[in-house]
Amino acid sequence: MHFSGIRGINRLNDNSTLVPLPHLQIYTDGGCEPNPGPGGYGAVLLHPKKRAEVSGGFRKTTNNRMEIFAAITGLELLKQPCKVTLYSDSQYLVKAMTEGWVAGWKKKSWWRTRTERPENVDLWQRLDALCQTHQVEFRWLKGHAGHLENERCDQLAMAALRQPKLPVDDGYENKPEIEGVRPDMQEGEPCAKCSTPVIKRKGKWKPGRDYYYEFHLFCPKCQTTYHVESAKRSVEKPPSLF
Repeated sequence: MHFSGIRGINRLNDNSTLVPLPHLQIYTDGGCEPNPGPGGYGAVLLHPKKRAEVSGGFRKTTNNRMEIFAAITGLELLKQPCKVTLYSDSQYLVKAMTEGWVAGWKKKSWWRTRTERPENVDLWQRLDALCQTHQVEFRWLKGHAGHLENERCDQLAMAALRQPKLPVDDGYENKPEIEGVRPDMQEGEPCAKCSTPVIKRKGKWKPGRDYYYEFHLFCPKCQTTYHVESAKRSVEKPPSLF
């Protein structure tokens, strides 16, 4: 069981008295026909005193984007901080939020590798921001297994993708080109493993190598070392005799 977002479960009312956050369930689903192709998303919000449904679609997108978008849309309906149990049949969505994928990308300034952004980074950023406002527990459930609300979300998504004149999913159709190379880590930035600020240490040349690092970054807590490409220096070897 994993929670993403704020940790406190209480808030202050006008009389400065702690009261529990409202607790509700959100069921989500999304899909395309074909993939990629016209896509739709649906979400059902359940509270003991209220029920709401929301859906929409785009003329060309992907299954994964619609799964994430369904979660975003459900959370965006909330008008105050809430405690949410969010159900999805997308392992991609649930694992990204519960197994640290999104948290790791965020620590790296939303880079997956030195030269690649995560897929659907625009949506992950939106979802992460919502999880800073709400306390969200992500749970996976098996799709098309007879669960009433999951089936309803699927119906909403499929109906939405068949609507005429669907809007453009800018994050998919107008996706920007790769934005160069991830900037080098700087002294004082959090360690990717333990979040401790990294410090600068002088590098050393090792015999036999034609390069060395003028300095590297080091985590004083977990002992992780980070090489900084901009600090890489070439070593000129003397010419051979033969």
